[in-house]
Amino acid sequence: MARIMRMRALLVTSVGVTCAAALTLPLAAPALSAPAPHSARPPSVSPESPGSGPPSARAEAAPGEGEALEAAPAEAEALEAAPAGNEPAGNEPAGNEPAGNELPGITPAEPAPFRAGDTAPPSARAGETRAAEPAGSTQSLPLEPLTAPSDRVVGPAAAGQGLAQRDARPFSLVGVVWDDADAELHGTVQVRTRAAGGTSWSDWQDVETHNAEHAADLGSDERTSGAVRGATAPLWVGDSDGVEVRVRPEAADPQHRSAAVPLPEGLRLELVDPGEDPAPEPASEAPAGRAAPVGRSATPATFAANPAPPTTTAAVPEALTAESAATSAVNADLAPLGAAVIPALTKAETEEAAAIVAAGARPYIGPRPKIITRKGWGADERLRERNFAYTKSVRAAFVHHSATGNNYTCKQAPSVLRSIYRYHVKSSGWRDFGYNFAVDKCGNIYEGRAGGVAKAVLGAHTLGFNTNTMGIAVLGSYSFTNPPAAAVTAVSKLTAWKLGLFGANPKGKVTLTSGGSNKYRAGTKVKMNVISGHRDGFATECPGARLYKKLGKARTSSAKLQGR
Repeated sequence: MARIMRMRALLVTSVGVTCAAALTLPLAAPALSAPAPHSARPPSVSPESPGSGPPSARAEAAPGEGEALEAAPAEAEALEAAPAGNEPAGNEPAGNEPAGNELPGITPAEPAPFRAGDTAPPSARAGETRAAEPAGSTQSLPLEPLTAPSDRVVGPAAAGQGLAQRDARPFSLVGVVWDDADAELHGTVQVRTRAAGGTSWSDWQDVETHNAEHAADLGSDERTSGAVRGATAPLWVGDSDGVEVRVRPEAADPQHRSAAVPLPEGLRLELVDPGEDPAPEPASEAPAGRAAPVGRSATPATFAANPAPPTTTAAVPEALTAESAATSAVNADLAPLGAAVIPALTKAETEEAAAIVAAGARPYIGPRPKIITRKGWGADERLRERNFAYTKSVRAAFVHHSATGNNYTCKQAPSVLRSIYRYHVKSSGWRDFGYNFAVDKCGNIYEGRAGGVAKAVLGAHTLGFNTNTMGIAVLGSYSFTNPPAAAVTAVSKLTAWKLGLFGANPKGKVTLTSGGSNKYRAGTKVKMNVISGHRDGFATECPGARLYKKLGKARTSSAKLQGR
């Protein structure tokens, strides 16, 4: 009997050891090493199998579900050599990788409380899954000297660069970048594309080359990060799988025998795939109509005491990534955590939510408009820098056009935004989407740079005047095309609310201090309209002559919405 009991004990012990060993196994094998730095990558590198794409294309895709960011031990040396921060043209920033053993798309099964003021949610537990961000990719192709017969009449000094017609993996937005962010491209950039699955090619389209004025201020952490590159404006071309590009320098003489200024070094064509649209949110159980205010705004107004901080906490939704939760948390006083939309409010609800009703003071603020959040348009929060950057106030608004062309539908607007976002961060080396807000041709308003729509987020939209201002990009090109009335109305609604939070009069004037590298020397005090066009602060065509003419109407409408 004793022998039988000893055998049973031995069996139980063996089973226990086996189960314990199984529990220590990794949930997923390491996969997909981090890419090498941009400068060390050979032009022909591609993650796809041989022959599956253009020979010189490089595609950088966001990790999808089930992919791991950690490299196998043999690849550790290559990872250590990669620079931290935003890397140009498609490299995933090292600083945006999950810390420790965290895998992409992980959130706790039982999330800890998360305060709206926190900059990041509780750490995720390794081995637990969460929803993946929408995927996207960037192909970066080095340009070559133009050798087509039509170009041989041009002298060697004035010869351009480009790429002959070639196949490419699917993309929807194009742009050209170069190594030195301070170098300007004096010349023309033209592209033509082939619609995905088709055989015909588009006409040549001009790409806006003067884009340096849309950038972080000189001396800022974003500008001095070492990751920023020179870049044209991006151009939306729709679903495409073929491309041709030509870049010609400005000629110094009528015979085009020499270039006035050489082309910048390191020219590359960027082909951006925005990835899939985010899945629609499940239908809300709340009755249709305007949502009630959620808490109070964390942004103080100039004519009332600061509102008290929220006393409630919210759990991180199960399907929200750590990065997405951080982005959503700064808007948690305006909408539930993880919301795709910040609902519109009446003027009375707006005043209550913003805590600006004070004895003896008349609040001048417009009703809060509906705003589609970054989650709503599908921003991949792993691309941007994790921290948010703020300025002290919002004293003025600069209106821009995105110069991406007008060949998009309102349904495609989220894809356009994801493409611009990826181009700003991965190709241009910025910390995040450059503008604070975007407006499409149908009048939809979108959250831009992360940090909170009611807060004074520091953008990269008007070189030398990013401090204490906000930038609004109307999607499209409006030099020769009239902007839709819905878009102008949206600018009025947005500025009436956001400027009202900080006590600014849309019809008034404001004195701003130039940071330099624009129309004015650094330190110059400049008086301009509270709602200005980009060209008011820089020698640029932006926001296009047709949109610029509509700003007077926008100022009047915005002030009226504030009750002035």
